[in-house]
Amino acid sequence: MTTIKSYADLSQSKTLSKILSHESADFGWNVFVDGTSRILPINDWDLVKDGSGNVKFFHAWSLAALLEQLPYELCDDDGNSSYLQINKEDDVYQIVYTDPYGDFESIETDRYDDFVDACYEMILKLNKLNLL
Repeated sequence: MTTIKSYADLSQSKTLSKILSHESADFGWNVFVDGTSRILPINDWDLVKDGSGNVKFFHAWSLAALLEQLPYELCDDDGNSSYLQINKEDDVYQIVYTDPYGDFESIETDRYDDFVDACYEMILKLNKLNLL
């Protein structure tokens, strides 16, 4: 059985920490001095955020938290709208903002085996376009 990625990996989380509000994170990565890491849900953060030098903490986002960051509708200065569309074809995922009237150019991700990766890419694209 294939394992489904359900949260941003450590590298993605480090990047997202520079873009998203830390309050929107629902997980946290703990990186230990020996290089090992683990991810914990928000309810367990206080157990490891003790301020010791043995653990580095990074905010992290689950798939559900990432989806919450994607607006359903994008509007331009002229009032034209583009709408969130989630595609799953075979076993790959893609996120697209599409305008049913053709006033907007579509914004789309590559196709990914993991939905988390598509969400991550779209958040980066929307941030670059100042649409978050």
